[in-house]
Amino acid sequence: MRNNRSEAGRAAQSNSEITEPDSLFRGTRRPVPVGIRRGGHDGRMADLHHSLWNADVAPDSYTPANTPYLGVLFEQYKLCVETADRVSARRGAANTFFLSLNSAIATAMVGGLGPRPGRVSVWLLLAGLLILVGQCAAWYLMVRSYRQLNTAKWAVIGAFEKRLPAYAYSRAEWTELGEGEDWRRYVPLTRLEQWVPPLFVAAYLVGFLALAWAP
Repeated sequence: MRNNRSEAGRAAQSNSEITEPDSLFRGTRRPVPVGIRRGGHDGRMADLHHSLWNADVAPDSYTPANTPYLGVLFEQYKLCVETADRVSARRGAANTFFLSLNSAIATAMVGGLGPRPGRVSVWLLLAGLLILVGQCAAWYLMVRSYRQLNTAKWAVIGAFEKRLPAYAYSRAEWTELGEGEDWRRYVPLTRLEQWVPPLFVAAYLVGFLALAWAP
């Protein structure tokens, strides 16, 4: 899914009682289940089991001594997940806005040119084309920026999950979705949204050429 970077910075200590014991994550490793057939539903469940659980964090890793530290760790983890979801929501809102704007512009252009579009000034068409291409470029760069920001946030979430019992987002979910390689299971939205602004640019260029050379 996302390339997990080195461990994220440790949780800030709010008081002297919050410590990080050296033996915090040296618990008993989880045994690998046996007798589960590979292939079909059972095979997928086995793969999900292996990708979900963190073998380095066992139930006996949680002790009264490290409870304050783990509490701060989990609160930071929840905050990271929440902000990542907000970035995804903002990206979706940006896509919706620009898609609606360009659809309205294209509809207005087709409906408002009249029966003799060749009479429209080429310079006027060129000015309009530059504006449209400019806002499509802004759309593309904005979505790309949101995608890069979210990639970094999910990498940090993956680093947090190295200290939690399960790799819920960074590994298990992505494995269950086929890591974006099987279109029948999941098609990443980023692969689709990156083509929409260039398609509008191409449509505007074709429209400009058709109108500029119309008799």
